[in-house]
Amino acid sequence: MSDNEEEQGPKSTFTTYMAEGDQLFQKGEYVKAIECFSMALSLQPDDKNCLVARSRCYVKLGDAESALKDAETSLKDNKNYFKGLYQKAEALYTMGDFEFALVYYHRGHKLRPELQEFRLGIQKAQEAIDNSVGSPSSVKLENKGDLSFFHKSNGVRPKHLNHSHKKQSKKHGQKMSKYEKTAKQLLGELYSDREYLDKLLQDEDLIKGKIRTGERVQDLIVGCISYLDTRTAFWQQQKPIYARQRDRKLMQQQWNRVRHKPPSDPTRYVLTSLEDIDKALSAGSAESGLKKARELMKGVKEWSEQVLPNKREVLGNLHSCIGNALMDLGNMDKALHHHEKDLELAKKGDLTDSKSRALDNIGRVYARIGKFQQAIEVWEEKVPLACGGLEKAWLFHEIGRCYLELKCYGEARDYGSRSLTAADDITDEKWQLNASVLMAQAELKLGNYKASVLHFERALDRAKLLQDDSASEAIQKALREARHRVTQ
Repeated sequence: MSDNEEEQGPKSTFTTYMAEGDQLFQKGEYVKAIECFSMALSLQPDDKNCLVARSRCYVKLGDAESALKDAETSLKDNKNYFKGLYQKAEALYTMGDFEFALVYYHRGHKLRPELQEFRLGIQKAQEAIDNSVGSPSSVKLENKGDLSFFHKSNGVRPKHLNHSHKKQSKKHGQKMSKYEKTAKQLLGELYSDREYLDKLLQDEDLIKGKIRTGERVQDLIVGCISYLDTRTAFWQQQKPIYARQRDRKLMQQQWNRVRHKPPSDPTRYVLTSLEDIDKALSAGSAESGLKKARELMKGVKEWSEQVLPNKREVLGNLHSCIGNALMDLGNMDKALHHHEKDLELAKKGDLTDSKSRALDNIGRVYARIGKFQQAIEVWEEKVPLACGGLEKAWLFHEIGRCYLELKCYGEARDYGSRSLTAADDITDEKWQLNASVLMAQAELKLGNYKASVLHFERALDRAKLLQDDSASEAIQKALREARHRVTQ
């Protein structure tokens, strides 16, 4: 392997990539989380938990096909893997295949009736199906069966069907107009395309033709209409119109609280620009996000605090965005510089959340480049600012891992214990597993073989409960070694 290939390969452990991916998922940075989970899968390609985790990210990004593929891969060796079943159901639900989603929610519920996720899944899938019944889009949910009449009589739509459709429209004009109004709101600019496609279907000469690839024009038009109708049904049950209107009102109210001047006011410009930067970074466009952040920073620096009262907070936010973009591009030195500027501004302005964010990012940079002692010092400063059991479980675990890398096994064990306590408080089985493994490894290095065995056994129980076969194998191997040491 060449030096260049080595640089492109995984630079950390499977557990570290998984932990970082989990944290990014919690922050809503799904594209970055996918990158971490993909790196983890390059180390352990068949890890079921990692496949499910990446599938969840794809669902959040609306990439239902990729989500379904990962979910089905996680079920390859064990069709009853409950996390895989749930994720497959979620992917199918996102695709608008509510009936199939309902089947898999029921399968999971039968296996693990105590889990609320499956009960809620059954409820929302059933509601989605019920909400679609009676609307024109409901007949589109199963394209193969409901659209079969389009493929009869040599592809020509029967004339009597057009007449009956017109009669039905007149008979139920009020109901149809209500549906059309809803569809127009849901489809937005696509609604005019939907109308145009309907008109094309009335042209019997046109629909008899074929395109260059051999596909019939009628099939192509029907497929497009089917997709739009299915999306309409899906969007309607996902967020009804009244909910969309309510959300717009709430957003306007929140906007009015921030905006005290006309739309040309710098505050509004900054808020809109920050949203654009965040969208670019979340979509994985680091270079685009970096360019926009630098351009905005140039303007903000020229404004006084009278023009922009929260100028310091905005500059800190921009330094954070630039730092994250540079991290994604592999420029760790400059990334560190910007995250340190974010920290400096947060301390001057006594901005607690900004300080926590900056310390988090600085620690991640140090850990990524192998400077574990510096990562520890930064993350230990963040400890009092950590909010919630999940963040604490992750933070204590990462500090413990750094101590383990530095061969400071006592400190690694202590932070592993703190991570386990935080995980126990929120009953998070995954972090109970990670913390138990960390403590077991530290005790093994310290020569406390019996204690190591106990922690490995607890970790093994968690791995089996999570149906994590790859983790179970690794733990069993380490457990055999620890038990062997006890008998020596």
